[in-house]
Amino acid sequence: MTTSSSERGVSLGMPELPAPVYPDDVRERLERDAREVIARYPDSRSALLPLLHLVQSEEGHVTRTGMRFCAEVLGLTTAEVTAVATFYTMYRRKPSGDYQVGVCTNTLCAVMGGDAIFEELQEHLGVGNGETTGDGKVTLEHIECNAACDFAPVVMVNWEFFDNQTPASAKRLVDDLRAGRDVEPTRGARLCTFKETARILAGFPDERPGAVEESGGAGPASLVGLRLARGEAAPARVVHPRDGGPHDEPQGKTVHQPSPAEHLSSHDAPQESSASDPAHPAGPVAEEGE
Repeated sequence: MTTSSSERGVSLGMPELPAPVYPDDVRERLERDAREVIARYPDSRSALLPLLHLVQSEEGHVTRTGMRFCAEVLGLTTAEVTAVATFYTMYRRKPSGDYQVGVCTNTLCAVMGGDAIFEELQEHLGVGNGETTGDGKVTLEHIECNAACDFAPVVMVNWEFFDNQTPASAKRLVDDLRAGRDVEPTRGARLCTFKETARILAGFPDERPGAVEESGGAGPASLVGLRLARGEAAPARVVHPRDGGPHDEPQGKTVHQPSPAEHLSSHDAPQESSASDPAHPAGPVAEEGE
């Protein structure tokens, strides 16, 4: 005896219709930009990653229409484009906020307070991982690594760094973003919207006056190894304990007292991080064995 698909609870459904195309004026503009991107590569399919950023800058996420556009201008199948768009997390598959707030929850940031920051932001904003606030301003997500362990715990907004965060400072940050107040990253250029960031990632210049000069480079803590490799040894110094307790100083030597800008690591001196915030301890709260 055989059973039908409906009796087995299987829905065959209808095949998905082809993705709609962009309006003529939008497609003309995107084609012009796409030709500029494709011309940078000897093999046109190598332009797929920046083209995905380009279509993401149009709608704030990579839509089926955007993937169809990429496939058509590169001579690829939509399956090939979809395979790439779904592999990289920088490509959003659903509408996102103007500001992508990513909290690092990898090992060092987590133990320094990243987990506490992420949990409190979820409660404060009323959203879960990968979700967007009702006003469309902020999308919250946890990120495995922001490559800024020297400044843990780190939060990124549209890929710009906000170092040495605490739950309180992170909540102020998202409140300022939602209120439209000016927010300056710890390092790098001033913020722009996620769509504007996507266009820059597609390889187009940041046309905001002074933004390129503001970008700067790595923070001092990240450059210590490079300076040492060049023989630029830092002067001998003694780092005072965080608790301000007694310490031994070399006899007969003048101890260099570094300014805040000279600290080799953001953790050489007390920081307003979760590790120094009694109200938000970074370590586990349960007793051993519980």
